[in-house]
Amino acid sequence: MDLTRLKSGFQFITEAKLGAPITIIMMLTLIIIPLPAFILDLFFTFNIAFSLIILLVVLYSVKPLEFASFPSVILIATLFRLALNVASTRIVLLEGHNGGAAAGKVIEAFGEFVIGGNFAVGLVVFGILMVINFAVVTKGAGRIAEVGARFTLDAMPGKQMAIDADLNAGVISQDEARDRRAEVSAESDFYGSMDGASKFVRGDAIAGMIILAVNILGGLIIGVGQHDMSFADAGEVYVLLTIGDGLVAQIPSLLLSTAAAMVVSRVRGSDATVGSQISNQVLSNPMALNITAGVMLALGLIPGMPNFVFLLIASALAGYAYWIRKSSKEASLELEASQNPAAGTTLDAAPLDMPETKELSWDDVMPVDVIGLEVGYRLIPLVDKNQGGQLMTRIKGVRKKLSQELGFLIPSVHIRDNLDLSPSHYSISLMGVTIGESDIMPDKEMAINPGQVFGTLDGIECQDPAFGLEAVWIDANQRDYAQTLGYTVVDAGTVIATHLSHILQTHAYEMLGYEEAQKLLDNLSQSAPKLVEGLVPDIVSLGIFVKILQNLLQERVSIRDIRGIAETLAEFGAKSQDTDILTSAVRVSLGRLIIQEISGIEKEVSVITLDQELEQLLHKTLQTGSESGAGLEPGLAEQMHKSLEDSTEKMEVEGLVAILLVSSFVRPWLARFVRHSIPELHVLAYTEIPEDRNIKVVSTVGQQA
Repeated sequence: MDLTRLKSGFQFITEAKLGAPITIIMMLTLIIIPLPAFILDLFFTFNIAFSLIILLVVLYSVKPLEFASFPSVILIATLFRLALNVASTRIVLLEGHNGGAAAGKVIEAFGEFVIGGNFAVGLVVFGILMVINFAVVTKGAGRIAEVGARFTLDAMPGKQMAIDADLNAGVISQDEARDRRAEVSAESDFYGSMDGASKFVRGDAIAGMIILAVNILGGLIIGVGQHDMSFADAGEVYVLLTIGDGLVAQIPSLLLSTAAAMVVSRVRGSDATVGSQISNQVLSNPMALNITAGVMLALGLIPGMPNFVFLLIASALAGYAYWIRKSSKEASLELEASQNPAAGTTLDAAPLDMPETKELSWDDVMPVDVIGLEVGYRLIPLVDKNQGGQLMTRIKGVRKKLSQELGFLIPSVHIRDNLDLSPSHYSISLMGVTIGESDIMPDKEMAINPGQVFGTLDGIECQDPAFGLEAVWIDANQRDYAQTLGYTVVDAGTVIATHLSHILQTHAYEMLGYEEAQKLLDNLSQSAPKLVEGLVPDIVSLGIFVKILQNLLQERVSIRDIRGIAETLAEFGAKSQDTDILTSAVRVSLGRLIIQEISGIEKEVSVITLDQELEQLLHKTLQTGSESGAGLEPGLAEQMHKSLEDSTEKMEVEGLVAILLVSSFVRPWLARFVRHSIPELHVLAYTEIPEDRNIKVVSTVGQQA
């Protein structure tokens, strides 16, 4: 019954949010009101337990943000300890002449038992604790916190760019990106707060030394002047109690300082507790343990040394090293056995006298995969969920994002291992033809130079396989430093997912066929049955419909608005069956969508135009029947291409999207003209610009440009 009431009381305090007011009232009580020795004993004991709880929480936290309230806890614990110092100083000076027990059992115990009742020993022990706390722990923790806060703040832009890169590649969703941005911001706030909180810990250590000196001096004055004690008796009584009081305060202070140092000194990005990191990294190397055991054995054999102790430690280290080596060998055999089935497909050879039981059929002819991904055996852990691989989940995210953006379902990616590939090589195929491949390092991370960085990295230079940007393979522990320099850092799985996303986006038109187009029509028929019923095949055939959708995708236009596309074809399909003409008509109806995907919601659209004479010449050349532009003078075509390339580069430098605005008649040819050589340039017709957008001509390409 009492436990139930106590639990209800704690629940009431938590739900009513009375924890902070109660803490403040308790601190004021300690400072203002003289408390009995028993109550002070409770507070001293609670202070030690509270500091020990904080240290253990830090030890068992995987990430610093799991204990995000730590800076505030440091402040509260420091203020509580200082309030205890005020209360203990008062009771020591008021009641110290009546004996050690008058100041409380805890202070008496630390003065009598811990230091043996010798105040000289107590002064030495207290001095050593102060040196450890002030000169070693708090000073080092303060420096690490200061550097960590600065590095975390400098790394924020790089981390934000990495999140944006994962979002654009479809590796993460909008919600995941929002959560990761919030985590980056919270991490920056945490390390900034820890930089300030470390000053509390350092100030507390300084206050401990000052309080000790003041208490000793005050005790001597009060003992000699007010209680007629001899100088020696006053010194023995008050110095002993003051040192006991100081030790009671310094032990929790040292625990809290150690916890703060562990928080700021631990390696970020690791998913293990501090204890796990130490055991895995320090005690997992049998070679180091064997060498240490050998040194201890040699020292133990020297005459005059404590032989038993050295030999005992040497035996323990050698035995532990043997156990580690044996466990590692067993784990390697199990891993090899589990990975052999995934290493490749093997065929059991049939005995020579076994007759063939089944004739070949069309079922034995395997169709080619629309999208295929083959990996070398070192990359198998990236795609094997049983080994913690996340690549399949990321590829699913890529397909989902592209399906939503492009407007049709991206086919599944067939992943298989291929022993013919080099161990760290992967290849991406479309309709059975390899269209992308690269070598990656699964145990490292790729630091990509986005165009402007502020230093160099030690690593293996390479190129980003998706966009050809300069990059460096680095170790995982260099991630934060690389982001501080402005690099975008991604892991090996993200490299493959981004490369796949870029290829799928570029070749989307090749993945849309008759089945996908019919599925789009079937979905549309549920909301607009009359529109679909009168469109295919009455107005346009399914083949023409597929070709128009492919044209749009090839020109990076989404087909999400399938209803708008169908209505336009229903209107213009009766007038012409030419796919280029119908594609141009559809583009006009999708003009608002096209502009928004290119330049966002800005009202002013900056564009490049052609000189009037040059555009008329192109119009005349194409009108003569040479739709391929073969009648255009080669020198003029080369000069025009160079001018368009220069204008595109100039607009990109100014932070603008490159758009070439021409007449609707020459637009299809110009789009094909620059499609592969200047992929950053968007070719639009005048009729595709919505009426509510303003056009700003920033460059004109002429015959003599």
